Amino acid sequence: MKKLFELLDRYLIPVMTKLSEQRHLRAIRDGIISTIPLIIVGSFFMIIAFPPIPALAAMVKPYANQILLPFRFTMGLMALYACHSIGYHLAKSYNLDGVSGGLLALAAFFLTSVPVSMENKGLALLMENLGGGGMFVAIIMAIFAVEVLRFAKERKLTIRMPEGVPDSVARSFEALIPAALIIPAVWLVRDVVGFDIQQFVMGLFQPLVLAGNSLAGVLTPIILITLLWATGIHGDSVVGTVARPIWLVLLDQNIAAAAAGQPIPNIAPEPFFQWFVWIGGSGATIGLVFLMLRSRSPYLRSVGKATLLPGICNINEPVIFGVPVMLNPLLFVPFLVGPVVAGTLTYFAMQLELVTKPYILVPWTLPAPIGAYLATGGDWRAMVLVLVNISIVTGLYYPFFKAYERKLLSEEANLIQEEAR
Repeated sequence: MKKLFELLDRYLIPVMTKLSEQRHLRAIRDGIISTIPLIIVGSFFMIIAFPPIPALAAMVKPYANQILLPFRFTMGLMALYACHSIGYHLAKSYNLDGVSGGLLALAAFFLTSVPVSMENKGLALLMENLGGGGMFVAIIMAIFAVEVLRFAKERKLTIRMPEGVPDSVARSFEALIPAALIIPAVWLVRDVVGFDIQQFVMGLFQPLVLAGNSLAGVLTPIILITLLWATGIHGDSVVGTVARPIWLVLLDQNIAAAAAGQPIPNIAPEPFFQWFVWIGGSGATIGLVFLMLRSRSPYLRSVGKATLLPGICNINEPVIFGVPVMLNPLLFVPFLVGPVVAGTLTYFAMQLELVTKPYILVPWTLPAPIGAYLATGGDWRAMVLVLVNISIVTGLYYPFFKAYERKLLSEEANLIQEEAR
């Protein structure tokens, strides 16, 4: 185990840490995370429009389209919000004006969509390009726009206003020349040349989306996140930076299918991991918390009591750093293997349609059975699967926990003897 931790510290940790600190990836992470409140609130309207109780669903059905409007203007425009936020955060990282970065990113993103003609009603943009399906284009356009803004600033291709002009006016003129470079460039490519940026980018990233929905695509982030947490690195922040755009595309496809009354296609959007794998937090440590509550070690028992409520709410930093699980050879195996087993079991349960695939993003601090029930649109079998996963993971933790408990009891007994002397 010591050699394993040394290898991780030498080869994996530096690469993943550098990846998490990379300017563009950090802006993507911060930009997408800022849209989560809108996604969560919008997703709840899916539950209202399609309640899990048949009698209630029949009553609500005539009003479903009206109820879904908040969903369509939140989750349905997810890429739009993310594009502005990514542009803002990336511009701020360069000490540029964040508002200008966000607006230029939005302009570039809008221009990648050609409006369709509505008979006697002018032009309209297709919302399918502004939701999860356009997420990768939104990321690329935000980066492109801000890099042009940075290039213009560094080359002094900006209009400087005299002193005394309000900052808001001065900033708007500083973005004038970058806008004159960005807007014609995207327009020429998309409209004059006729190159469909949306279709090209989605085709380019389609293999990643398909891979993210496979068993290997499920297990890879699970293993990476647990390995990073085991060495004290916030695994969700690092791996989520790369994986979250893919998870959101999968989630958007699931929501679109559910709203259209079609079979839900994808197994592994982010709620899959949140409710069926990270039960109690990364490493599925809720089972470890339950074991600590009845520990013979006073220290572990006190940690169990202190971490029970946070664990139920899927907050497990107190467990990872308090037990500790981090750099603990005795608990490393179940910390890694437990989520892998839970993820594999859940994957096949959903592939065999024993449990509904998740299509709703709900607040991550809910207890896992409730979160799973809501994320699957009210499937009671999801709650059963969560309880089965908790039982399995607790069983995996048990022998390793008992070994660690014996070690602590021995250390506590030696400490008491030394104090008695």
